[in-house]
Amino acid sequence: MTAIYTIYKKPFGAVYYVLVALMLGSSLLLFILPNTGANWTEFGPALLGTAECARVTLLGRRQWGGEFISGGMLSALVLFSIFCIYTFDELTPLRVLPLSDFAQQLIYYLAVLFIPLSISLYIARSFVFTQRRMEGQLLEVQRLSKQSFEQEKDRQTLLARQKETLERQVAERTAQLQESLDELRTTQNQLVQKEKMASLGELTAGIAHEIQNPLNFVNNFSEVSVDLVAELLEERQRPADERDAGLEDELLSDLSQNLTKISHHGQRASGIVRNMLQHSRTSTGQREPTDLNALADEYLRLSYHGLRAKDKSFNASFRTELDETLPPVKVVSQDIGRVLLNLFNNAFYAVQQRYQQGEANYQPTVTVQTQVVGRKVEIRVRDNGTGIPDEVRSKIFQPFFTTKPTGSGTGLGLSLSYDIITKGHGGTLDVDSEAGQFTEFRITLPMQVA
Repeated sequence: MTAIYTIYKKPFGAVYYVLVALMLGSSLLLFILPNTGANWTEFGPALLGTAECARVTLLGRRQWGGEFISGGMLSALVLFSIFCIYTFDELTPLRVLPLSDFAQQLIYYLAVLFIPLSISLYIARSFVFTQRRMEGQLLEVQRLSKQSFEQEKDRQTLLARQKETLERQVAERTAQLQESLDELRTTQNQLVQKEKMASLGELTAGIAHEIQNPLNFVNNFSEVSVDLVAELLEERQRPADERDAGLEDELLSDLSQNLTKISHHGQRASGIVRNMLQHSRTSTGQREPTDLNALADEYLRLSYHGLRAKDKSFNASFRTELDETLPPVKVVSQDIGRVLLNLFNNAFYAVQQRYQQGEANYQPTVTVQTQVVGRKVEIRVRDNGTGIPDEVRSKIFQPFFTTKPTGSGTGLGLSLSYDIITKGHGGTLDVDSEAGQFTEFRITLPMQVA
């Protein structure tokens, strides 16, 4: 009965539990009183259980192969009923034909066998059905596998073709990118050269003014020296008793001083020309002992005079705060000079822009400061110009970024300066600024003392 309930998925209700209780009770009673002769106690619950199984199979959800179970249960119920009619004395009036004891026992055993036999037939048929279904599924799986294999083969072929196409496209694209990269490098080199030539043009204007001063001194002292030599020769041509030895000594002393000044200013002019040539040459990358104080002072003056050559109406004050204890430092002097010139040009440009705004009581000022901080050299370039807005401060070291009007700058000056300081010399280049108030660039270089 439990198997039938389970097969037909019928919930265990009150009828099931009542029948189970009757079966257990009758079994217990027969165990306690085996010779009571109460046939209903022995066969009644079994008859009710068989009837319940038949009811469930007839009224329950139809199962594939359930007809075996239904037929077996109905047959068992009929045979059990016939057996009870011929066994129970109280049912004697229902007997139609006489049956021998053998026939009654045969009916009983057939009734008992019909129940497992019907379930076995159901299980066997279910097994056959399941096997056939699995065989069908296996064939379907094989068909799908073959189809999947063919699809995978086609997909692999398609992927191989796509791979060849992509490799060809990648090769073509790589060649195009390489060509574009070569063009970009050529353009970059041209832009760097343009930036260098632009700074050289600005430097030339300052040099023209700066070199004029020592040349004027050389010319002036040369003319005076010629007069002194003529006067000395005239004095030497007099008779010995009329010559003034004191005057000759004085003339010789003045001549010596003039020659010393001519030599000094000549060296000054030579230094300016030498620096100009160094600035125009491509950097060799070789570091040499350099007086950073002299380098900063010289390029500050050259930058100012270069700006003055472009705009005669512009005036600004500049001052130096140089650490006299700063020893010569090994740097690539032409590269550091280029950085300083760029910073000075930007500083003078900023104060010029603020000056042109007509601000009352405004005095354009650019300051350069050097000092030793631990094992590093620090160079500060500060101006009280227009300042740098916060929104663009983080971009000023990017290549081609500039706040100047179109045509006024290449946008490479600060980018090249940053690379020279950080990559070329292992230092740092930082900026601090407040819009409309000031800008200060701070260079730090490792102390590689000569």
